[in-house]
Amino acid sequence: MTERPAGWVPRRQSSNHARLVAYDALRAVNTEDAYANLILPGMVSRARLNRSDAAFATNLAYGTLRLQGRWDAMIARCSQGRTLAEIDPRALDLLRLGCYQLIELKTPPHAAINETVALARNELGQGIAGFVNAVLRRVSERRDAWRGIIENSTASREEFLAVWHSHPRWIVRQLEAALAVAGRSTEVEAVLEANNTPAKVALACRNISPEHLKARIERAKMTWENPYLVPSAVLLASGDPHRLWPVRDGVAGVQDEGSQLISAVVTEASISGKDDSWLDMCAGPGGKTATIAATAARRGARVFANEPQAHRLDLVEENVAPWADTVALREGDGRDIGAQEPDSYDRILVDAPCSGLGALRRRPEARWRKKESDLAALTQLQGELLDSAYRALRPGGLLLYTTCSPVLAETRDVISAFLERTAGAELGDVTVTANRRALRPVASRGMTVQLWPDIHHTDAMYMARILKPATAPAPAERRS
Repeated sequence: MTERPAGWVPRRQSSNHARLVAYDALRAVNTEDAYANLILPGMVSRARLNRSDAAFATNLAYGTLRLQGRWDAMIARCSQGRTLAEIDPRALDLLRLGCYQLIELKTPPHAAINETVALARNELGQGIAGFVNAVLRRVSERRDAWRGIIENSTASREEFLAVWHSHPRWIVRQLEAALAVAGRSTEVEAVLEANNTPAKVALACRNISPEHLKARIERAKMTWENPYLVPSAVLLASGDPHRLWPVRDGVAGVQDEGSQLISAVVTEASISGKDDSWLDMCAGPGGKTATIAATAARRGARVFANEPQAHRLDLVEENVAPWADTVALREGDGRDIGAQEPDSYDRILVDAPCSGLGALRRRPEARWRKKESDLAALTQLQGELLDSAYRALRPGGLLLYTTCSPVLAETRDVISAFLERTAGAELGDVTVTANRRALRPVASRGMTVQLWPDIHHTDAMYMARILKPATAPAPAERRS
């Protein structure tokens, strides 16, 4: 071994830029309550990453966040007796990044560990770098055995599923209950896996044909795939959708296929009588509103878009700009509309505020910010919005209640409670319209629709149709 001169220090290895961007994104999510999908594009742009490095940084950040619970379980078993709470939060994020590379990406250990340790040394100092190195080497030693280790050391199947698939246990319980009602009581693991699979970018064709949009994608040197669920969609297989002029001009938009199906159902379900006044009661941020407005403009109808939050109403206004003459914007509480405008609207969409547990594949950090205790306030709000919408609906019109959640309290139970307290109201069959508009069956039992990410390749959205006969009395006033 060559003798080193006095005062020698190791050459400083520079941090990998893509890994540094991913690390900075994790820190922003965990310290500033930032949303990864909002902050990552700017971080990538400022770092001037090339296309390959940008994709790698995005994959690192999202993958680490999605499976954070799994990484934490491994780190806790390799941290020399320290609890997670005793580990420097900055080091913990670096360890999570390293675990994702080692276990999920199958990065060679020398590369994953050395790059993560270099990042730790440069950003946090030599002491923390040594700790990161020791923990990751222990994780790496058992890299092919971790599923069995965790399964054998958890007290129940539910606990194992929660840890391995990185979901809070209460979410696993809620999914199991909803799947049981859907006749899928043994399939929760498939849904958990789907929640951890990145969602494809779906584009909605509003004032452009799918063929024309595909041509524009090819002209922009991007690639597309055919839709899975609705014929109005085009899946973007590669590239930035916001570089496409149809998206920038608003004639196409980024919109989940499940959301596109809801927009189709609310505009295409048959009703009797006049059909020129439509209400989107909870319009923000405006994706569904824009798709609905494109149809309304062709049919001579007017859309009234309500949103209680000013900044979200600004987003609605931006999304519906091509149909500004068709859409009237209203800033206000949807719960007031029924009393102010009874029997006024031919079609009403109540896309109610909800837990958002149906969109976990798109918002990887959201699962850690939700609380089961939030459900009570949400379901009360959902019921009050439904009461108001029913008052505002004219007899014979269409009322569609939707949530981006499969949780029974926000879906079946909200509808059941509404029907119980509302004399004359009936549950209509929404499955006929949904199945007619979809490329494959979306409902085989009951009169409502529950989409699932594993079998429909969409967010887990729910749809229920409410019928209002000509002589129906208004819902009873709720007691606080």
